[in-house]
Amino acid sequence: MDADIKNSKTGLPAWSRQTQRQHDCESAQNAKQLAGGSERDAMFACLQAIVLDGLRHGFFDCVITSEVVKDRKRRVVISAGKSHQFTIAEEDLHN
Repeated sequence: MDADIKNSKTGLPAWSRQTQRQHDCESAQNAKQLAGGSERDAMFACLQAIVLDGLRHGFFDCVITSEVVKDRKRRVVISAGKSHQFTIAEEDLHN
């Protein structure tokens, strides 16, 4: 099915839903930087936006991977059409 065809449940074309989800995740990351929030909070806000968008759509695929990187930080990658990467400091895990 063509991605530009409107979904009967959301009324939005597929590219518009993807753009909105990207905007929600980018907004979360920008808000974190402006408010001094943590990368962990931005990751959860992005994940929430992806899940809610998927639930509105009716189905979705999402893959979350994590690995320990330099200075014992955790790199989390959320892949749901587009990949969103977050690097979380170990001390942010204890809050």
